[in-house]
Amino acid sequence: MRANVPFNFSVGNKTLPAGVYDIRDISSSGANTLLVHEREGQSSMIVGSNTGEALKGADKTKLIFNRYGSQYFLAEIWVGGATLGRELPKTSREKELAKELASDSTQRRVEVVASLY
Repeated sequence: MRANVPFNFSVGNKTLPAGVYDIRDISSSGANTLLVHEREGQSSMIVGSNTGEALKGADKTKLIFNRYGSQYFLAEIWVGGATLGRELPKTSREKELAKELASDSTQRRVEVVASLY
């Protein structure tokens, strides 16, 4: 899939700049490994993921980010119509921020619409 992410965000322990990203499955033997690659070729990250499941198919192809203050963390990846998606495990930094900002109104989920290519 491809998405234009309008803000810097973290994947695993790496912060990636805003930009257009291609995300693809590079799994072998059920490892659920994803490649997150900036179209300009400047930034990329390989990250493990878990299978997420929903009762109803996703309303659109999208990336979901957890936002804490001004920091964004890639959390989920869904393809429109699919009931199975990808969930990225929270890093220790994300867990720390979630705890620190638990009562802060800037903590929320942000969707970025993506497309299949």
